Amino acid sequence: MNNLQYRHVDVFSDTPFSGNGLTVFFLETELSIDAMQTVTREMRQFESIFLYPTAAPDTFRARVFTMEEELDFAGHPTLGAACVLHEKFGKGERAEWQIALNAKTVAVETVRNGANFKASMEQGKPEFGAVIEDEKRSAFVRALNLSESDLADNLPLEIVSTGLPYLIVPLKRNLENAKIIVPNFEEMLADSGAKFVYVFDVSKMEGRTWDNFGLVEDIATGSAAGPMSAFLVKHGICQPETEFVLHQGSFLMRPSKLYVNVVGTRENITSVKVAGDVCLIASGRFDGNILSI
Repeated sequence: MNNLQYRHVDVFSDTPFSGNGLTVFFLETELSIDAMQTVTREMRQFESIFLYPTAAPDTFRARVFTMEEELDFAGHPTLGAACVLHEKFGKGERAEWQIALNAKTVAVETVRNGANFKASMEQGKPEFGAVIEDEKRSAFVRALNLSESDLADNLPLEIVSTGLPYLIVPLKRNLENAKIIVPNFEEMLADSGAKFVYVFDVSKMEGRTWDNFGLVEDIATGSAAGPMSAFLVKHGICQPETEFVLHQGSFLMRPSKLYVNVVGTRENITSVKVAGDVCLIASGRFDGNILSI
């Protein structure tokens, strides 16, 4: 605790100071939840991840925090953490890791690419939840500062999860106008069985999401990329067993690319893989005399 070290990385970009920033902490013993939440707020990244070793080889327990709360599953922290582990433990060109999150254990493969890395994680079989219809559908559209005419033709508002349940809102236009404009959006999502929303322009293959207060937009969201790609394959927009790219972050001037591959068929998706480039940016440590939090 007298030497809490961290690694700062950018995920979903091969260019420094783009993609989604992340702080990765490596612990010898677990910190308290309050301490991890406080440190995350101090770093002011959308998310931070805290790692500590287990008895199993190349397997690490992980806790992920946003500025507001702990998450049971998250994508870009999992990919970024695995690359930091690859660097820390001096692996060769390729390595495999097991990251034990609250919701599930995720297999991650990392590949060294010069000074940086590319990581790919197995998100598992997607779960398709409720389709939002009628009055609820209209309420969500209004809450997102959109109109029915902005929605993509012949595609539903549907809840999909590969660890975190997202309400997928497919658009044909006006992604730039999307934002959360009601104070009870989190309650609306929870009432429908979703944790977050992901608004997606189908023709541009570009998405956006925010914290549920609409205050902070996420740059690139690995936990949404799995559900989104499964949705696109289920509804015939993209093909299974073929890598394609989701875009995010352009509205924050941090363009990001999320590489996805859906395994199986439209009728029976068995797994989703999400990958991205990871740039190593900086290292640091917290002073020991302030770590009694």
